[in-house]
Amino acid sequence: MVFKMIKNSHVVGRLVQWSLGLLAMSALTSVAADLHSVFTVQAPQGQWVVRALTAAPTCPSIVWDQQKPVAMQIRAPQAVVPARSDGAQSDSKPSVFDITSCEAVWPSGVSSAKVEGRTAPAPSKLINRILIIADTGCRLKASENAFQDCNDADKWPFKKIVNSAAKLKADLVVHIGDIHYRESPCPEGRAGCAGATWGYGWDAWRDDFFEPAQPLLSAAPWLFVRGNHESCFRAGQGWFRFVDALPWTKERNCNDPANDMQGDFSDPFVVSLSKQAQFLVFDSSKSSGKAYQAQDPAFLKYEAQLKVAAQLASTKPETFFINHHPLLAAAPVADPSKFRAGGSAGLQSVFGVAEPSRLFPPSVTVAMHGHVHLFEAIGFKTDHPVSLVMGNSGSMNEGFAPSAIKATDQIYKDAVVDNYAARSEYGFATLDRLEEAGKETWLLTEYSTAGEPVIHCKISQGKSLCN
Repeated sequence: MVFKMIKNSHVVGRLVQWSLGLLAMSALTSVAADLHSVFTVQAPQGQWVVRALTAAPTCPSIVWDQQKPVAMQIRAPQAVVPARSDGAQSDSKPSVFDITSCEAVWPSGVSSAKVEGRTAPAPSKLINRILIIADTGCRLKASENAFQDCNDADKWPFKKIVNSAAKLKADLVVHIGDIHYRESPCPEGRAGCAGATWGYGWDAWRDDFFEPAQPLLSAAPWLFVRGNHESCFRAGQGWFRFVDALPWTKERNCNDPANDMQGDFSDPFVVSLSKQAQFLVFDSSKSSGKAYQAQDPAFLKYEAQLKVAAQLASTKPETFFINHHPLLAAAPVADPSKFRAGGSAGLQSVFGVAEPSRLFPPSVTVAMHGHVHLFEAIGFKTDHPVSLVMGNSGSMNEGFAPSAIKATDQIYKDAVVDNYAARSEYGFATLDRLEEAGKETWLLTEYSTAGEPVIHCKISQGKSLCN
């Protein structure tokens, strides 16, 4: 009898262990199932941050170099945020963020990270290849009666671009703004966008960016640059929750319009590329298309930030200035043999005070932008930085790139164009660092959506030469 009881107790013990094991496996499976995205973000002062987006109310654990798991910190909790009174679209609705944004700063000396078994891309010690996209979302905008066919991979080719770009093994991916475009519901009876999510909540962010971008989010760390679509009265709430490099705070989350003078103007910061070169990130999301008066609060804000940017630019011989709105560009018109000057008049009115002719601080050799939905590489005879516009990565095209720009054509004041290459079709670009005769040069390549190289430009010492 005693033997039977002991024997049965062993059976019970094994059943208990088995049950606990099942529960543990179930819990792990549940945690993994809740996890949507894991990616790495470049932050100021050389920091890198791992972000994780999960449907769970708590954050998952992260493992650094196969050490003990540690809990990630909540960046932004789940919430339902009321529609802003100044929303960009009259049909705006409350934003449902049924996803928790979590983060962890990448420790010095650590070479790998996993979040619930999913690898976070590790920062490269040397950045040799940079992949560049901008203006990626599917445009649904009632105020302009502009509705893109989000259900058609040819008419909204962002997913194609991601798949092609992920094969190129970049050290860093740069998104130069305008991530979110789904602001209004698809009109009834329009098959091309039927069923498309819309608004500023998680579901629209998921479908416009995080779902199609997964292969590229997993391939390399990212640097996010803010566009006008991520300004506070549009998709700024999601910008701060998900991809902004700075801390998420009450004053910098775009929930309350009273805080927009903080929320719409982020501090500039630099990203080191090599001993010689750096990116300088400038938030132009709220830039006006019209020149500012000198006492306009936005003018004063940009003026102060430009002084900081100039100081940062002076710390290395070569600076790539990155902001969403071009200052030196050609915008398309109906006739491709013509164009209009495409620079932001608001930014020009501020930048032109500090640098009346060249606009940018002296060590800026290249300016990189999105906003205009085409590809342009413009080099100048005059002392102006190479101007690159790369806003052709998915959002609705806006016309044909100018077929040519002559030296007599005016881009801005006395700027004289020396070399010009452009294309109107969808695509993306890479920037490769090269060394020639002991000097650092850069090769810019523009690709089709299928990943075919179509334009090559050599960039060196503030000048460009494209094929």
